[in-house]
Amino acid sequence: MSSTFTKTFDTPTFKGTIAVPLGLYINGEFVVPVEGGTLDVVNPATGKVVTSIAAGTKADIDIAAKAAKKAYKTSWGLKVPGAERGKLMMKLAGLMEQHIAEFAALDALANGKAYNTAYSRDNKGAIAVMQYYAGWADKINGKTIETNENKLAYTRHEPIGVVGQIIPWNVPMFSLSLKIAPALATGNTIVLKPSEITPLSALLFCTLIKEAGFPPGVINIVNGYGATAGQAISEHPLIEKVAFTGSTLTGRKIMEAAAKSNLKPVTLELGGKSPNVIFDDADLEQAVKWAIHGIYFNHGQNCSAGSRIFIQEGIYDKFLEQFTEQAREIKVGDPFSPDTYQGPQVSKTQFERIMGYIDSGKNDGATVHLGGNQIGQEGYFIQPTIFTDCQPNMKIVREEIFGPVACVMKFKTEDEVVEQANDTSYGLAASVFTKDIDRAIRVAHALEAGTAWINCANQTEISMPFGGFKQSGIGRELSEYALENYTNVKAVHVNIGIRL
Repeated sequence: MSSTFTKTFDTPTFKGTIAVPLGLYINGEFVVPVEGGTLDVVNPATGKVVTSIAAGTKADIDIAAKAAKKAYKTSWGLKVPGAERGKLMMKLAGLMEQHIAEFAALDALANGKAYNTAYSRDNKGAIAVMQYYAGWADKINGKTIETNENKLAYTRHEPIGVVGQIIPWNVPMFSLSLKIAPALATGNTIVLKPSEITPLSALLFCTLIKEAGFPPGVINIVNGYGATAGQAISEHPLIEKVAFTGSTLTGRKIMEAAAKSNLKPVTLELGGKSPNVIFDDADLEQAVKWAIHGIYFNHGQNCSAGSRIFIQEGIYDKFLEQFTEQAREIKVGDPFSPDTYQGPQVSKTQFERIMGYIDSGKNDGATVHLGGNQIGQEGYFIQPTIFTDCQPNMKIVREEIFGPVACVMKFKTEDEVVEQANDTSYGLAASVFTKDIDRAIRVAHALEAGTAWINCANQTEISMPFGGFKQSGIGRELSEYALENYTNVKAVHVNIGIRL
């Protein structure tokens, strides 16, 4: 039997008491880990420990994988029609909606993001994703293929079985729903590891699974560290597919472990260094607002953040002036304050990493045009930062910072900026701002990225796929495309007249 974390909030944006079990959720129950380990959850606004939760290891992943395998064989998968799976998912989405304020409060507490953002973007999005894939559950279809009159040939899209999922800390509940929903819709059972930094909302989610009616073992959520629980998911022989969102470095390790174990397929949504290309004829006011949103949304802790901002020389000075003015006005502060846009960075490690990149930019000769410092002495707050005089070989231009740091650069021609924008090992997203629709589409097609936004930034749609080119990942999430990650295609040949 696991212990419970209880916290009473009395803030301008959320008031109430939340109780969250702190164990591992395996086979429909909260349990203590085999080795009895714990990990601390820290409030990044203060740097102080909020609570300690159970930390699973390889032994717990093994138990969870066996429970998931049993559920797949007996009470889920092809044993449950898609229409019934969809009903359970819709009920789960409804329960998530009933508790949306609590989810948002827990994410604001552990992640540091603004409560209003956690509520209106992350958790509303998580609910919408669950509802979207609930609608797909009875529409997983194969094809009848014409061959000849003596044969019936068709395909089946069958669930893979037990799938492993490892999610990040930057959008906790949205990432959870993004992984779990298509896997459930297609009939798979799940072993999921939340980020060890932001596990509280996932634990609250666990309390809704049984209430929604899911059989034991269909969804198993095991908190733990990446090097132990995450590694165990990647290499476990009963787990037949793994999905991961996080850094490119960790993605490589997961891919290696998957290959060395049972050669399980992987989908990876990894890092980015997204270019934001703004031409002379762009709507300047709108381009500035979107550029602010593109880099500073979610404290810059966003894989598709438009951190490389390329401005055509004719509007460079005006853009920089307005961009600087709006960045200076960003409200940084308490995540539970109603007017906060940017809270603290998620952890001390992430804070130090970002400050290290800022120091690197200074040492390499870039100019700190705005910000570049810590705010206050408590918590992990960083000023919105703008670098100018950036060169292509600088670390701040080439590497993902994952923080509120923008690199602003000037360009002359379209061909020049396309070459500069594509000069990266990443390829997750890109933005283009221009009133010339021919150029907009031409440049969007030329940019090497999985998503191209025209006259906007950081705008995802559930019905549109999301994923990267190059070292930004493998496979697609969201939309119908994500279903392909969780099914095996079987070809069936029926002899109705061929004789030997």
